[in-house]
Amino acid sequence: AGYAALLFRKGAAVTRLYSIAVDPEERGKGVADALLAAAGRRAAERGAGRLRLEVRPSNRAAQRLYERAGFAVIDRKAGYYGDGEDAIRMERRLSPARPGGRGAHP
Repeated sequence: AGYAALLFRKGAAVTRLYSIAVDPEERGKGVADALLAAAGRRAAERGAGRLRLEVRPSNRAAQRLYERAGFAVIDRKAGYYGDGEDAIRMERRLSPARPGGRGAHP
């Protein structure tokens, strides 16, 4: 129904949500919310304290989704996308993962 791709850097406090997508037929069913929650848990399990992403200013639906999930705007990157559109950078603080929690890895 969808996917979320994360970029991790060993020892980094920030994990980047590189891409997220939901099948158009599945939109409005909570899939994106579930993917964002799972991405946050996975990033916390890997030791990240924050989850960061970029989104197009023209993509208001995605911005609203991220805001509902606790993301806040931290800056804007001029000409970020290949077509010259800027990017809005958003970030969310993560709760620390519980040791031995579901999906935790040594």
